[in-house]
Amino acid sequence: MLRLFPHTDRRATLFAAIVLCLSLTASCGYHTAGKASQLPGIRTIAVPAFDNLTTRYRLTQWMPEALAREFLSRTRYQVEAAPEEADAVLRGAIISQQVSPLIFDPSSGRASMVQLFVRMQIRLEDRRTGKMIYRNDNMEYRARYEIAVDQRAYFDESDAALERLSREVARSVVSRIVEDF
Repeated sequence: MLRLFPHTDRRATLFAAIVLCLSLTASCGYHTAGKASQLPGIRTIAVPAFDNLTTRYRLTQWMPEALAREFLSRTRYQVEAAPEEADAVLRGAIISQQVSPLIFDPSSGRASMVQLFVRMQIRLEDRRTGKMIYRNDNMEYRARYEIAVDQRAYFDESDAALERLSREVARSVVSRIVEDF
């Protein structure tokens, strides 16, 4: 058998292979979830009110608030109130909101559980360069909520569902933005 390095033994070759593998994996770009590197040149982000192409207004108020809270709690970015004072601006639009009944009460025939379906656009832009940092023009989210069948005990649960949905969307958007870098 021909040996390329006749004066080395198997242990030394194995050790060299392990050191080589460890050095390659140490520089492969992996990072701990939630602690991704900063977006280049971005320290502050503004999240103005979302555009609304629907007849419901609440989600356009709650979504920017939820996104701002999520950026503050999970990242090192500061949130600015005025877009002209921020390094980047996160803009959004609620494109559609639909409510569909899922479960009907057999005795009354009324819906007892509905699903809220929301479609939106999100764009994060570097304000100084105009470069698009993140863009998703067709985000879709769903939330379910129950409706009291008894009219005397009826309580509109849709606002609470929208608020929960805005927090879920905020977690998802911030994760996507931060973890992509």
